[in-house]
Amino acid sequence: MVDRIPPTLIVPIAGTTFFKLVINVARRFAYPFAPALSRGMGVSLSAVTSLIAINQVTSLLGALIGPLSDRLGYRRMMIVGMAMLGLGMLAAAIFPFYAVVLTALLLAGLGKSILDPAAQAWAGSRVPYRRRAMVIGIMEISWSGSTLVGIPLIAVLMERYGWRSPFLLIGVLGLTGMIVLFFIIPPEPQQGRKAASTSPYLGVYAELLTNRPALGAMGYAFFVSAANDNLFVVYGAWLERSFGLGLVALGLGTSLIGMAELVGEGLTAMAADRIGVKRSVFTGVSLSMAGYFLLPWLDASLPAAMTGLALLFLTFEFAMVSSFSLCTELLPGFRATMMAGFYAMAGLGRAFGALTGGAVWLDGGILATGCLSGALTLIAIVCLMAGLKGWRQTIT
Repeated sequence: MVDRIPPTLIVPIAGTTFFKLVINVARRFAYPFAPALSRGMGVSLSAVTSLIAINQVTSLLGALIGPLSDRLGYRRMMIVGMAMLGLGMLAAAIFPFYAVVLTALLLAGLGKSILDPAAQAWAGSRVPYRRRAMVIGIMEISWSGSTLVGIPLIAVLMERYGWRSPFLLIGVLGLTGMIVLFFIIPPEPQQGRKAASTSPYLGVYAELLTNRPALGAMGYAFFVSAANDNLFVVYGAWLERSFGLGLVALGLGTSLIGMAELVGEGLTAMAADRIGVKRSVFTGVSLSMAGYFLLPWLDASLPAAMTGLALLFLTFEFAMVSSFSLCTELLPGFRATMMAGFYAMAGLGRAFGALTGGAVWLDGGILATGCLSGALTLIAIVCLMAGLKGWRQTIT
């Protein structure tokens, strides 16, 4: 059948998922271990948190590289992303200085900004649309897996072998991934890239910025990400103030969010193709909007609050991963450019949400936070509806 996934893609999909997990760990592990990194390098904690904040710029740089993936090939750019990760992390392990670690994390972030759009564009070019949500859902398990598996492993490594050990392990895995992906990802036929390679570099952006579905998707990415980070940066403060949770309990709460993300990704893999990708996106984002608006009314008890948070992050992740599948079909000739633009706008949205989250929380508590996140999500829905109006009515 035309919709079946070719057996030859199983190993490439599995390998890509594993190395996406590695690069996600590299991107996320500095957050919980910032104090240990500051002590190891002999710098202030604010210097490490500034390092983390600077890393957000890589999503914008990734948007500049997206057209290169469409021109040079998705396989090649996936290998480049892993090479940047490996070289940067090994440099930090060998030369444990602040400037080198800063460069290493920037390279890890840039490597992820190159690898993710290229991997999803590759899946979009190889996997039938009616099975694509399943494949991308499987690949995106690497995101929740980085929290549930990768971060605990990093904690054990740092406790036993010191703060430099994660850089060494991730560096070795990054270079290993560069080699493995070279052999397991099938080379792309030159004719598959002909349309992209004949367009001027800036012309690719003109294609992106004049396409209504693409603009709607990027607007959606900005507002839905802003809504989520507006809550994410203060949910710990909310639980601490309302229920007196300590660090250990907050850590368990973060694990619960990781589990919810995993369920959302798994649900995408299992159900989004059957429901319809477009319908899955709107269902997930509508439920997450309802969750934001309801969250302030769950302040009465800890079980209610934690259940609400878990369901909210589950539906958000379901919507986002389904969105990836949808976006791989919006500009079939420029899939990596489309995905890089999506990630760039999502990164800007996260930065906006992180900046507003603290002030909104201090001024109005969880009521203001929930209402603002709900309103931003409503704007995201409107952007996506406007962009997709009349688009591929035969595919739902």
